This record gives sequence, C-alpha cells and structure tokens, in this order.
Amino acid sequence: MKLIRDINFGLRIYAEALQFIFKKRLAWFFLFPIIFNIILFWIGWDYIGNLAGQSQVFLSGWLDLEHANFWGSEFLKATLSGFIWIVFKLLFFLIFAYFGGYIIIIILSPVFSILSEATEKKKTGRTYTFEFRQLIKDILRGITIAVRNLLIELALTVLMFFLSFIPIIGWAAAIMLFFISAYFYGFSFLDYAIERKKLNISQSVQFMRANKGIVIANGLVFSLCLIIPFCGVSFSSFAAIISVVAGTLAVNEIWEKENRSIYRKQT
Repeated sequence: MKLIRDINFGLRIYAEALQFIFKKRLAWFFLFPIIFNIILFWIGWDYIGNLAGQSQVFLSGWLDLEHANFWGSEFLKATLSGFIWIVFKLLFFLIFAYFGGYIIIIILSPVFSILSEATEKKKTGRTYTFEFRQLIKDILRGITIAVRNLLIELALTVLMFFLSFIPIIGWAAAIMLFFISAYFYGFSFLDYAIERKKLNISQSVQFMRANKGIVIANGLVFSLCLIIPFCGVSFSSFAAIISVVAGTLAVNEIWEKENRSIYRKQT
C-alpha cells in the first residue's frame, strides 16, 4: 500500500536528517529554537503576569475589595489574586498547546527558509543566488501556508468535535485529528523545498496530496513533541529543525525520481 510505504520512507528520511544535520555542520541552527524559547517564555510570562496583575486590580476595584476590612477580607483578596494568576497561566499554556505549532512555524519561518536552502545546497551542490526580495517572498509564503493550514485544521477540529458524539466514530476522532495535524505540519515543512521548484501553492497542495504518507511522517515527530505536557512547544521547536531538513531531503529525492510534469501544470 502506497500510504504505508510513504510513511516508512518519511520516517527513514527523518532519521537520516538528524545524522545529516551533524554531519554537514548544520547543528548551529538549533541555536534558534533556544533563542526562540528564551524570548517566548520571558516575554510570555512577563506579559501574562502583567495582564493577571491588571485583572486583579480591576476585579478588586469592581468588587470594592481594596478598602474592605471585614473578617476574612485579606484571605479573600489573596485567594482571588491566586485564582486569577493560575487562570492566566493555564490559558497561556492552553493557547500554546493548541496554537504553539503554528506559532513556531510562523515566527521561525525565516530560519526554516534559510535552513531548507542550506540543506539542499549541501545535499545536491545546487546553489541559489541570495536575494533579499526572494527571502521575503519565501517567508511570506511560509506564513501564508501556515495560516491556511491552521484555518483548515480548525475547521476540521470543529467537525471532529461534532463527530465525537457519534458512538465508535467519536473514539477515532481524536486519533484522526492527531494525524490531520501531523499532515498540515509536514505540509509546512516540505513547502520550503517545494517553493524552490517554482510550484505555486495550488501545485504544492497537489504534490502533498500525492505524497501524503511522507508528509504525515514528516509532521509526526513534531506533533508528538507538541503533546508533551507543559514543555511541548520547547521540544517541538527543536524537532522543527529536523523536520525542515527531512522535508527538504524527501522533496529532492522524490523530485529526482518522479516525472516533474505530474506536479507542474502547463500555463
């Protein structure tokens, strides 16, 4: 079955990508997830802390607790402050638990574009003249793909939510949603290499559908990292580096083997 063969191929390429990164001296790209995590959590915790503080002040003023002196008022103030702090911190983690994958893809899009090109150069010897204008186009395309995939995934999530109420089918809904997420994440990682083949977004979609098993396998590890409690975003940002390299290696191998006219429409 082609789907199973493609998944096996994608997982094999993923394992090769990790070796490729260290062998070809691309490991320094792991510095970017480190920087990303430091900035993200530093700014995130600081912003959430300020927002929680402002909410505490607002609620205290609204409930007129600031000047309250009845028995237990201090305990009520402390309980309210602690509750608001916990709620905002949980919201912070919940937002990143669901949207964290696409936040990584969007913010690190410039890094992924450069990494994909560097991978192809080291693998094939093919060089591309650096153009700042082209880099911006690559970044914008990466963001466009990420937003497109996020919206489709959200729509499918809503559909799966309603299907979850149907016996038997509902049990499979969560598993299906996991593989759907893996597909769309893999789509984003492979598209950096696809763009250099001069395929537009609709042609890229056609390519991904024809090789869906490879795409799913590419996004699988990234998706697994995301579901790790509390530190999923941190781990997945490192997995994304491997996914981009694996996606680039996979696209180039497929591109060399198959007839390019399958994916390129006559204009």
